[in-house]
Amino acid sequence: MFNKPLDVIFPNPPAGLDPHALMPERVPEHVAVIMDGNGRWAKKRALNRLKGHKAGIEAVRETIRCASDAGVKCLTIYSFSTENWKRPEDEVDGLMHLFAKTMLAEVDGLHEEHVRVRTIGDLSALPRETRDAFDEAWRKTMYNEGMTLQVAVNYGSRQEMLHSVEAIVRDAVSAARDGRPIPAVDEALFERGLYTAGMPDPDLVIRTSGEMRVSNFLLWQMAYAEFYCTDVLWPDFDRYDFLRALLDYQARDRRFGAVSA
Repeated sequence: MFNKPLDVIFPNPPAGLDPHALMPERVPEHVAVIMDGNGRWAKKRALNRLKGHKAGIEAVRETIRCASDAGVKCLTIYSFSTENWKRPEDEVDGLMHLFAKTMLAEVDGLHEEHVRVRTIGDLSALPRETRDAFDEAWRKTMYNEGMTLQVAVNYGSRQEMLHSVEAIVRDAVSAARDGRPIPAVDEALFERGLYTAGMPDPDLVIRTSGEMRVSNFLLWQMAYAEFYCTDVLWPDFDRYDFLRALLDYQARDRRFGAVSA
């Protein structure tokens, strides 16, 4: 079910793109986005990379608004990976400040739209300013019942899976010490230790800037996700690019390892 009329969500579609072809029952429950191309966008304009990250904020804002209006239940955005610490120090410092500043500036608007904000990743390594901003967003929106916005920050899927394995081993050692039965390891037990515990797996993964790789993102969760890759650089990604991804998704035949009926 759409939360707003399609003519409001997509008011001036380009020629050949019909928002009314979008079927509410085929809107993906969970969309995950690998936001790529900020640096290249800046380089094309002879700007420093941080200018590209700042330009990408509007694309984030529009994608959140559009996903919520279109009835997406969960939107996950890949903001900063565990590997991104390898970038120049001034870029990393600028990104951390930008995360904090943007989150605090946007949280009231997200709250008004009933969006629930949560983070996935290891926040312990973030600067206090950044950590406090994400914590504030979580506290303010935690009881909202609209779309869930998951911000993946200092996130790495391999790290996440190791985190779950470590939790399982600790619990097994504790159980053996106390004489309790050691639980069998199955998918449900493993998933309880993931950062995304309790959230649905992504149905659709969008990657911008023409790259064709998963970049250590949601490796367990995207086992049966549909992929949509576009050459559009992230700061240029708008609601109509998002619509193209949704329309492409709803044309897919999702079989989950079975065969078509």
